[in-house]
Amino acid sequence: MRVALIGAGAVGARAARQLVSSTAVARVLVSDAEPGRADAVVASLGEEQSTASESRDVDAVVLATPGETHVELAREFLERSVPVVSVADGVDDVKALLELDALARRRNVSLVVGAGFSPGLTCVLAAHAAANLDQVDEVHVAKVGTGGPACAEAHHRALGGVALDLRDGTWVVRRGGSGRELCWFPDPIGGTDCYRAALPDALLLAPAFPGVERITARLGANRRDRVTARLPMLRPPHPEGGPGAARVEVRGRRGASRVVQVLGAMDRPAVAAGSVAAVAAVNAGLRQLRRPGAGGLAELADPLSFLGDLAARGVKAAVFEGAA
Repeated sequence: MRVALIGAGAVGARAARQLVSSTAVARVLVSDAEPGRADAVVASLGEEQSTASESRDVDAVVLATPGETHVELAREFLERSVPVVSVADGVDDVKALLELDALARRRNVSLVVGAGFSPGLTCVLAAHAAANLDQVDEVHVAKVGTGGPACAEAHHRALGGVALDLRDGTWVVRRGGSGRELCWFPDPIGGTDCYRAALPDALLLAPAFPGVERITARLGANRRDRVTARLPMLRPPHPEGGPGAARVEVRGRRGASRVVQVLGAMDRPAVAAGSVAAVAAVNAGLRQLRRPGAGGLAELADPLSFLGDLAARGVKAAVFEGAA
């Protein structure tokens, strides 16, 4: 199949590499608003399987540009009955994309929303953990680290924004940067202070777990991050952040017992996000997702199969077993 990749930044470039390595993908068409960036990605991939092109004649599309451009692009491709995968992680962008559900269902294609590191991989981890429970009561997500510059800027805005939690079936808004919690991530990240932020995870997880009592999402930050969150970024972000991690805690019941499942992953966020987007695009293009329509990976993907595909690409999850 042919896959269009729009946006060749840190995440998009990684997604392109993963797509080219897939036996199901015959060609990747790469485009980017910044002159020369798509050509550079194609040169690194080889022209046998990739092209710097904006062709709309494709079997699936990955949107890896800054989120505010995703809604119109997604609508355009859905109108052509082309499955769409978006790595958008802004609350407003995710809300707008989810509102395209009726269009996607009408065209009988999937629109995967938030197919990155977190949300994205964390959605799959939550679904995998929930499969071992009879009832899910709470889901708590935390992440630390950033991908490329656009990701760093989004995290900066999120920490200074308004957090959205689900509590007892009601949406509750909280001040970003509040709610300090020490979260433990897979080594070598370890313990990190995490805070509420304007993250879309609850919007994507709530439909996957009807009746869930609480869903929260937190972002790793230090004191400087919190102090400057409501100011412009004081210095340009790095081309790509260092190692990051994500953690999902799912609480519920198995039989008469109260059970807590904790899963996590450690990787460079841009690398993991690119892999998640690529696997989602292949699944969407081959019509292997659970249903048409818009939603997160917790709803649309088979978690065990998806995690297996990611593990084959080097992105592996860890389970917290506890210690004596």
